[in-house]
Amino acid sequence: MSFEALGLSRPLTTALFEKGYQQPTPIQERSIPIILKKKDLMACAQTGTGKTASFTLPLLDLLKNNHQVGSKFPRALILAPTRELSAQIKESLLAYGKNLSLKTALVFGGVKINPQIAILREGVDILVATPGRLLDLFQQGAVTLNKVEILVLDEADRMLDMGFIRDIKKIISYLPSNRQNLLFSATFSNEIRQLGKSLLKNPLEVNVAPQVVTAKTVKHKIHPVDKAKKSQLLSYLIQSKNWYQALVFCKTKHGANNLVKKLSQDNIPALAIHGNKSQSARTKALEAFKQGKLQILVATDIAARGLDIEQLAQVVNYDLPSVPEDYVHRIGRTGRAGASGNAISLVCADEIKELLSIEKVIKQTIKREEVEGFEPKHNLPIAMPRNVQNSNSKPKFTPKSKTTLKPKVTQKPKGKKRVFSR
Repeated sequence: MSFEALGLSRPLTTALFEKGYQQPTPIQERSIPIILKKKDLMACAQTGTGKTASFTLPLLDLLKNNHQVGSKFPRALILAPTRELSAQIKESLLAYGKNLSLKTALVFGGVKINPQIAILREGVDILVATPGRLLDLFQQGAVTLNKVEILVLDEADRMLDMGFIRDIKKIISYLPSNRQNLLFSATFSNEIRQLGKSLLKNPLEVNVAPQVVTAKTVKHKIHPVDKAKKSQLLSYLIQSKNWYQALVFCKTKHGANNLVKKLSQDNIPALAIHGNKSQSARTKALEAFKQGKLQILVATDIAARGLDIEQLAQVVNYDLPSVPEDYVHRIGRTGRAGASGNAISLVCADEIKELLSIEKVIKQTIKREEVEGFEPKHNLPIAMPRNVQNSNSKPKFTPKSKTTLKPKVTQKPKGKKRVFSR
């Protein structure tokens, strides 16, 4: 099926063709016609499936049909949980709407508010926002929301996890009751269904995949290692395997900062992004990484969803996440759009509970490979597949595997600093 067959107009299909997009993904194929008919929609799709285009394309098409020149107030509102995701949504709107005269604005916290107020005063058709900053702007009288025709909640499950539910309900109370509502989520948990029931009117439901699924193009691997040697092992892997780039996930902000320091001491260019970093620092680090100028980006789970980084070969779990579903969101940064990718986890014995939970969720036992010179003193048990999948039985363990990953290089990696450019 083509994008034209979905009902999208020529200005949008032309923009898609120029970007090299020829056929819609399953979530786009099922969502776009529903949205174009002005129906409420509740959609579930994993990251990397083209979810953003599923609502930005028909939203642009609907607004252009009744475009009011000189419109001062937003007619569409898109709420997203993080600054990075909201910025990416704006980029998509600008790319797909390049042949339209619609104005798009982006507002989020962590930066000065006055420039955003000035932008809103110039008028906007589509407003992309994080909930907290939008409420600040509304309370200062900088934005009016009574003209909103379409509301989009993107990554709704993440917004609930981050505690935005009160802010979202406040914002919705300021919107017209007669509007189209679109809710997109990576999962359809009971909380999400309750939220959808309270916001949407007779919504149609689209679920293109199981609630938790990993891409077939991603290869999973575990390197058992003692906690004290994790940073040394990571440096060794980066240098001996000649990783051009890797996105590394840590559990805490403090841990991310410490890891960057240790990598820098080994002459490995690395920067961290997390909630305590200024927006300018986060944007600078992410752009450098996207452009290939930064070798290692260390992140907390704030970066697990919504980041679209082309040709990212390695995602490393330096710390396993406490919530097993977050493993899927983390590794969703690699193996996108059919490309192959590697999900590598450095796991110590203390993390066995988290590991077994992850294997249960993804319904597979991840291959363990010890790295010569980094064999752990404390064994990492291997769960039998039938026990991983059976939630009612107590996991049984087999003796530690002797599988060892031998280094491909015989000499110690040189510490010479590499230069990365586009």
